[in-house]
Amino acid sequence: MKKKSFKNLIILAASFCVLQPFSIAAEAPKPVLRPELKVPTNNASVNKPVQSNNKKKKIEIYTDENGNQISKEQKERSEQLKKTYKGVTKDERIMEALELLKGGLGDFSRKAIMGNNLSEKPMVVQFSNLSTFGQAYANFDALGWKKKNKLYIHINEKHQDAPAPALAAVLAHEALHQDDFNSLNEETYAWTLEAAVWTKLSEKDPKYNDSMHPLVVRENTLKKLFIKGNYTSKFIRKTVYSNPGYSNLPSRSPGFEDDSL
Repeated sequence: MKKKSFKNLIILAASFCVLQPFSIAAEAPKPVLRPELKVPTNNASVNKPVQSNNKKKKIEIYTDENGNQISKEQKERSEQLKKTYKGVTKDERIMEALELLKGGLGDFSRKAIMGNNLSEKPMVVQFSNLSTFGQAYANFDALGWKKKNKLYIHINEKHQDAPAPALAAVLAHEALHQDDFNSLNEETYAWTLEAAVWTKLSEKDPKYNDSMHPLVVRENTLKKLFIKGNYTSKFIRKTVYSNPGYSNLPSRSPGFEDDSL
């Protein structure tokens, strides 16, 4: 190769090296401009939360009239009892006691309390301070009362925590007093029915037999007299006749004329 030609080749290579960057820069693609973003006109689609299928179940808590937590089944039972005994009582302990009388020896008394009585109206049953009816009644366990044409059963408030079977036995007794008259025969019959109801219920659920609650002590005393008399009123009658609270009662009253009751 001639010197002139080699020299020209060197000059040409140098020129290529200098021009190459500019050539590369010139050939780089131009940035593509994106069209302007438009805000959707449907506001519901903006920031719409994604709904999850894993929804948390709502936990329902049920409580009784005292604020104690109970189950759904207990709540439903409570509401049913309130419907059944509307006009009779607002106390669920009394409602439970009345339920124990259903279909048994005390069924007559339960129906009487519900309205099948001489007044043809439901009896009102409640816990009360019996001294408000007179000091002579302060220590009574329960009291049947008639005011105008309405019948009431007042259970001594000290028995509010008594077992339901004991309350049921007392209600079986008091429901028999439906007028202004009373007698030794009537009390004998009522006490005997009370003893029979308690005997049956305590045999069905014997855990209450050893309770020292005052009302249970009363019921167990009547039960012993009932059994001792071979399941008759024999010894209960003697107790009634010797009770100083009944000293002024006549022997008979309407519906209880038979001395053999």
